[in-house]
Amino acid sequence: MTAGINGQEAHETDPQALPETAERLRVARIGKPHGIRGEVTAQLFTDEPEQRLAPGSVVIRIAGENTADRITTLLTVTRQRWNKSIALLSFREVTDRDGAEALRGSTLYVEVATEQESDSDGWYSHELAGFACVDAAGEPLGTLKELLTGTAQDLLVVTAVNGEDVMVPFVEELVPEVDVENQRIVLTPPPGLF
Repeated sequence: MTAGINGQEAHETDPQALPETAERLRVARIGKPHGIRGEVTAQLFTDEPEQRLAPGSVVIRIAGENTADRITTLLTVTRQRWNKSIALLSFREVTDRDGAEALRGSTLYVEVATEQESDSDGWYSHELAGFACVDAAGEPLGTLKELLTGTAQDLLVVTAVNGEDVMVPFVEELVPEVDVENQRIVLTPPPGLF
């Protein structure tokens, strides 16, 4: 058996293998079942759910700490809809409530081309996690834990110097500078936030 170009053969047989030009992007976490036909609620981590979780999209599922189904699999989205403010997903491989319950707590990922990282107007959470957060004078405020994307605005979750998590709206007035090269984020929070 010969290896395919750029590990393509390994990618086809191992759902966790990635081509050299791709990386994983976390897009959602599966919540509780909704109904009896395998539909699940989903906590979204992407600001492009219509694209990333469109019907026909294949997602990589990684079991959560308490997920009953411990096998990592590929899932194919068959339906995405909203029930009030809750995202609902259906998958070809899950057809009943028991199957949906077994997926609870799983995290869903999609493959993205690494070239997308050159987009200077936006970041993925994994690109900024661990960055030092400082005030305008350069004094340490904490470390960025994660970037939460939302429909109205994104939030930076900063683990402050005292160990508490602080949420900072990711708007220019409060986050005037993201220095990727030096892994540093300048914040101008209102008094009392940190």
